[in-house]
Amino acid sequence: MSYLCTVINHHSMNTTKEKAYARLTEKGIKPSVQRMAIMEFLMENFTHPTIEDIYQALHPIMPTLSKTTVYNTMRLFAEYQAAQVISIDDHHICYDGNITPHAHYYCDRCGKIIDLYDVPVPRLRKTTELQGHDVNSVQLYYRGVCKDCKKNEN
Repeated sequence: MSYLCTVINHHSMNTTKEKAYARLTEKGIKPSVQRMAIMEFLMENFTHPTIEDIYQALHPIMPTLSKTTVYNTMRLFAEYQAAQVISIDDHHICYDGNITPHAHYYCDRCGKIIDLYDVPVPRLRKTTELQGHDVNSVQLYYRGVCKDCKKNEN
């Protein structure tokens, strides 16, 4: 029985490190130490971090990490669809490790970005066309004042 429990626990154990490695290799990205650390961070932090946020979080544990490396890695992740780029506007560019189709809500007051899963988002196939145009990605976001900010007004 203990062997069975060990096998089940090992089989069901799917760590963030394993998930990060699988995501990178599935997307055709060679996993380096920096890429793995950045992907693990994205998969563990659902805060829609900026380049600066990622750098500030990882630099203390990876002193050789540079902002340029984070920037280039995130560009690579976005290009290979291993992470989403959320570009609300030129001043609000952040990243999402959740690559399943979902919408986002941006609060104009507090700047928080919230995942919306109950909003229909078009699913893309590898070759999606829209009125003759090739479509590589879809970003759907809403803007306004979030419920927390509205509650604080009252």
